[in-house]
Amino acid sequence: MQLYNKLSAKERAALIEEAGTERITISFYQYANIGNPQILRDHLFLTWNHLDVLGRIYVATEGINAQLSVPASNFNAFKEHLDSISFLKEIRLNVAREHDNKSFLKLKVKVRNKIVADGLDDNTFDVTNKGVHVDAKTFNELIEDPDTVLVDMRNHYESEIGYFKNAITPDVDTFRDSLDIIEEDLKNHKEDKKLVMYCTGGIRCEKASAYYKHKGFKKVYQLEGGIIEYARQVEVEGVENKFRGKNFVFDHRRGERISNEIVSNCHQCGKPCDTHENCANEACHLLFIQCEDCKTAMDSCCSDSCKEINALPYEQQKALRKGKGNSNKIFKKGRSEVLKFKT
Repeated sequence: MQLYNKLSAKERAALIEEAGTERITISFYQYANIGNPQILRDHLFLTWNHLDVLGRIYVATEGINAQLSVPASNFNAFKEHLDSISFLKEIRLNVAREHDNKSFLKLKVKVRNKIVADGLDDNTFDVTNKGVHVDAKTFNELIEDPDTVLVDMRNHYESEIGYFKNAITPDVDTFRDSLDIIEEDLKNHKEDKKLVMYCTGGIRCEKASAYYKHKGFKKVYQLEGGIIEYARQVEVEGVENKFRGKNFVFDHRRGERISNEIVSNCHQCGKPCDTHENCANEACHLLFIQCEDCKTAMDSCCSDSCKEINALPYEQQKALRKGKGNSNKIFKKGRSEVLKFKT
């Protein structure tokens, strides 16, 4: 019985090209009480592997967080399987605006302590006492209200390429870092201001809204379905788009364009750009913003030293990495001093 992925990303990419079929990129989450996450994990892997699902799925006692792609021809079977699981029946699926058949190249279903690393002790507050969910139209009305404080619950590398106008965008590396910072900054407005939050697909706001209500905020709202669902409603329902730039996504696409504005710049030359790349040097793999000109000039690397290493034969590169711990926190390294135009 196969309970783990056996193909490399390169092998899977070749199979996807050979198949030539359209894939749909989807994300969803659900908080639920799961008695045995390992049993659910194995069940999902066996079923979804058969349906050629690829992606990154976290299962915990508190629920599930899934980002994946599925062949369009298998979508109905995939949805039927979701509906066969009681707590996932009729769940809202966030469907990507910009599809890429190679958004995911492996199926990874992992059991975790939490489906989002929030650093919170859930036993200290009521996680079900969440903020008010609002649709795109209501969200637009709220953020024009002078009594609203709009907060981006994402990290610095996400908000750098796209955000809602007038939003507070904490300069943080992780979701957990932002929680206390936001509370401290807004401590004098717990009763008089409306706290309105948004994130990529809504999952971070689910926990944050309950946490802030526990901390004494009286008027807490969250964008239902996050930026992904907001963009869908803008397109389908004709709601005015108040998002500027790209929405960062955690797959090989790295971003979906929501508006035509480019609000960030190439970290190497400073020209307008909002395309994230990973440094081609496997010992670095830094996440940074790089324009096409710099990508060509630097061979997809973040620095001259990485460019030199990347030009070496593979075995020599591998020998240089031997014995060295993998300490590359790629998102934090986006602040690297080698990037002259990092904002």
